[in-house]
Amino acid sequence: MRSIPMIFLIILMFSCKEAKIPVITMKEDVSVLANDSLGGRKTGSDYEKKAAKYIAKRFEGLKLQPKGVNGFFQKFTFKPSKNPHQEAEFTSESSDSTQTGENVMAYLDNQAENIVVIGAHYDHLGMGGEGSLFGDGPAIHNGADDNASGVAMMLHLAEKLQQHGAPKSNNYLFIAFSGEEEGLLGSNYFVKHPTIDTKNVTYMINMDMVGRLNKENTLAVYGVGTSPIFKGVVNKNAGVLNIIENESGVGPSDHTSFYLADIPVLHFFTGQHEDYHKPSDDIEKVNFEGMEIVSNYIFKIIKDLDSENKMQFQKTKNESEVVPDFKVTLGVVPDYLFGGKGMRIDGVSEDKPAQKAGLQKGDVVVKMGNLGITDMMSYMNSLSKFEKGQTTTVTIDRAGELKEVEVTF
Repeated sequence: MRSIPMIFLIILMFSCKEAKIPVITMKEDVSVLANDSLGGRKTGSDYEKKAAKYIAKRFEGLKLQPKGVNGFFQKFTFKPSKNPHQEAEFTSESSDSTQTGENVMAYLDNQAENIVVIGAHYDHLGMGGEGSLFGDGPAIHNGADDNASGVAMMLHLAEKLQQHGAPKSNNYLFIAFSGEEEGLLGSNYFVKHPTIDTKNVTYMINMDMVGRLNKENTLAVYGVGTSPIFKGVVNKNAGVLNIIENESGVGPSDHTSFYLADIPVLHFFTGQHEDYHKPSDDIEKVNFEGMEIVSNYIFKIIKDLDSENKMQFQKTKNESEVVPDFKVTLGVVPDYLFGGKGMRIDGVSEDKPAQKAGLQKGDVVVKMGNLGITDMMSYMNSLSKFEKGQTTTVTIDRAGELKEVEVTF
């Protein structure tokens, strides 16, 4: 197990009011948050509390105002849910059956009328358990991409907005959310118990898994339909990035809580990968040059939107309500950034139908039985037609060559 005394040194430096605060890079922030010494940052654990203190000291070092209930912190108590990304039962009473998480919040007050919320969750899975895709017993899930990367990018943006000639027409609230992995708890709680007047929030930016920009520079941006102005601004500033747009304001991350409160949202995501919710999601696999590209892109969007009045909110199609029910799984990680025809496989799970049939990472599923696959929705619709134990022919495109394999669910 690696140890990292740097976290204590940095906190000590921040605690000395006379000390000059050094510039801390995104790589250094990820190195701290995704280190074994923070034990996977499980919601409510002592390890998560250490991570929260680190983030608070970073906010303090950036000379941001505390905006929690108790300094930088906003605690909430809840009864754990075994249904990921579902609303939890909050309670004011602590007992053996409850846990306590804490959001970490800071404010940049430009004496403006409107507020922009910039957030990222900092919790992860601890030693695994519920939500883990690792089958070999307890192990530290450091979550370098999920979501130390998002927190580091939020801190990077906070530094830019505070110190480098940033826009002054809005105030900025920075939130490191707790409990996202338990069901969007921290963002849900904040929206219900805000420490600001949410009527003044013009839009919310969320970053969740922004540390794995691929060779094609593909970035998914969700929520582009939640305000009429977003689409143009998102594409105008793309630069070298290949933007995959998604209009919906609903998804499995903290922007959803704000969208459901009628606040326009933009959520940034560099894509799923085979290390998702596994101990192998570690710092060695983070693309820090890619993080700089994404962070600069988001900052350009913020600058562009600064000249606008309060964003107009509009409802989008709730895609989670039309996802079909299915009783079987292929056992793959889809490539959510794939813009071609079909469903490209980004990872294959051990001892599942896809692996047994010889499917590989990079294969594009174009047909299941007699059902054509054009995108993720048609793939899920196709899965809903099959029963456990049933065998069908799956057609794949492997490096430009069509192949047929038999798959038994």
